[in-house]
Amino acid sequence: MSSHAPLGPRASLTELSVELERALLAELVAEYKRINRDVFGNALHLPGIELVLSSSRLGRWVKDDRTLELSRSLVLERGWGIVVEVLKHEMAHQYVQEVLGQTKETAHGPVFRDICRRLGIDGAAAGLPRGEEGNDEDKMVERIARLLALAESPNVHEAEAAAQAAQRLMLKYNIDARESARSKGYAFAHVGRPTGRVTESERILSMLLGKHFFVEVIWVPVYRVAEGKRGSVLELCGTPANLAMAEYVHAFLTQTAQQLWNEHCRNAGIFGNRDRRTYLAGVMTGFAEKLAHQATLHREQGLVWVKDADLGGYFRRRHPHIRHVRYAGTRRNDAYVRGRDAGRRIVLRKGIEGTPTNLGHLLPAKR
Repeated sequence: MSSHAPLGPRASLTELSVELERALLAELVAEYKRINRDVFGNALHLPGIELVLSSSRLGRWVKDDRTLELSRSLVLERGWGIVVEVLKHEMAHQYVQEVLGQTKETAHGPVFRDICRRLGIDGAAAGLPRGEEGNDEDKMVERIARLLALAESPNVHEAEAAAQAAQRLMLKYNIDARESARSKGYAFAHVGRPTGRVTESERILSMLLGKHFFVEVIWVPVYRVAEGKRGSVLELCGTPANLAMAEYVHAFLTQTAQQLWNEHCRNAGIFGNRDRRTYLAGVMTGFAEKLAHQATLHREQGLVWVKDADLGGYFRRRHPHIRHVRYAGTRRNDAYVRGRDAGRRIVLRKGIEGTPTNLGHLLPAKR
């Protein structure tokens, strides 16, 4: 996979210690083996994996010396999810040449593109991985953004009405898209920071995104290059418009929950963080309950969305082996109860100033 545009400034990492470099290469080998098992059915044989100094190419499969090259700047500057997608892309080249024996057609010819389509791999010849192409849904997203801007009204009832109208519009749009068999492209996005431990509030947030915002969600393992440690990050799969909204909701709720905790501490005279995680779990639970109540009202109005089978297929191609794990919740004390009450009062609205989200350009300023 080549890229004719520079990767650009992304992170402060420019070099690694010998220990971190060795650990990184070992992790890339482990990732290769996992992809070979889960995606290619162990049909490939491990090649040499090298980090190369290249700003014009993300990765390359070199058949003559059986080497899989990855751009050093890609690995150091981009999230692990992007690194894995480039690795899959180059492994697809290896599969076409070494397993299928196809060496006559161009590198990104019909056979290669078909393999990528069937296995859920980004087959683009240039640029950062982006998933499958999607339709232009900007108008729908802009309408929702304007409703969320109206939800900033100081009148509680007006704000609630605007937020509910935005959710109803999303629901209606997705129902109409499914019933009209509109062709859709899907993509993926990793949201939040990779972490070594996923908290209960983060799990509840991921579940409410999957249940109410038309995306598939899964916690995927990642490698934190700068720390030389493994962790997890939340992956979303969906149409570009639904991904944009889900990313926004994730950022909004994450920051709002923290602000509510700060206010709770000031009002209650709390000076420690002992009950912070419990409170945040309560906040996410309360907001999830609010969404569930609104979903019941929508069903009573005849608005019922059935999960998109095509999205399910895209999701399963990306993750053919999924493991479900149960986790115990945090203790239900007064902090949890107060957080739950606060969560039930949250109104989804235009972004908080300074919220890190990709929806900044989709939330126009009020006129």
